[in-house]
Amino acid sequence: MSILADECTRVVVQGMTGREGTFHTARMVEYGTHVCAGVTPGKGGRTANGIPVFNTAAEAVKYEEANTSCIFVPPAHAADAVLEAAAAGIGLIICITEGIPVLDAIKMVAAVRRLGSVLIGPNCPGVISPGRTKVGIMPGHTHRPGNIGVISRSGTLTYEVVDQLSSEGMGQSTCVGIGGDPVVGSSFIDILELFARDDQTEGVVLVGEIGGSAEEQAADYIARSFNKPVISFIAGRSAPPGKRMGHAGAIISGGQGGADHKIRALENAGITVCPDLPNLGKVVKSTMAEGVRSLSV
Repeated sequence: MSILADECTRVVVQGMTGREGTFHTARMVEYGTHVCAGVTPGKGGRTANGIPVFNTAAEAVKYEEANTSCIFVPPAHAADAVLEAAAAGIGLIICITEGIPVLDAIKMVAAVRRLGSVLIGPNCPGVISPGRTKVGIMPGHTHRPGNIGVISRSGTLTYEVVDQLSSEGMGQSTCVGIGGDPVVGSSFIDILELFARDDQTEGVVLVGEIGGSAEEQAADYIARSFNKPVISFIAGRSAPPGKRMGHAGAIISGGQGGADHKIRALENAGITVCPDLPNLGKVVKSTMAEGVRSLSV
């Protein structure tokens, strides 16, 4: 099976009639995603490419039974869109929007947790279960169905990793971009817990980067509770301290959040860390093959 989303997922796209929403909705539909509705306040009652548009997420739930939201609302209003989706009872919310103010994000994440929804993002590429559905902006053609789960803070690195896995003949169960902001709705651990319960997933690729302590926390969880092979890559080994490197969360300060510290924590937890991104696919393939040989002994 897949985690988070599958062929039964019914997606409402909040901000569907904007430029980004229009473009990526079309790509999701082409992939086979069941986009059942869009939301743009003031445009309710219209259709866009045959998809009904509503004024509110609650209407999309009531009339189209939407259970997942993909958000392309501009930063100033994206947090309100997330809260609207959660208040409407939507169980999975995937926020693509980049640039949400940190204070707004803190309040948004706390409120979504109280309401019982799962939030992926913000500032993320989304979720894809290859061959079943994609909710977000990832290039679907590079993905192949299989048994490797992928979790990443970086959208671009997710695409590179998936392309390498597919080229090595290793398909993916589900790929999740958790987002690169300092405050996100779901952590590495949250997604690892789902992969741990997923029979389809036999190994996981964890793509981290400098800044924060999410990778160290994941390493501790894996050492204690995760019994499937994990292969990791940490981006930003050459980044100078105190300099922002693309993502709002990718900043080293006070000696914390550096790549070397993260790599040591992962290796101490028994995780295979690939030092060179171009070789990650080969490292994953050899690590998984070694695991199969160990089980057969």
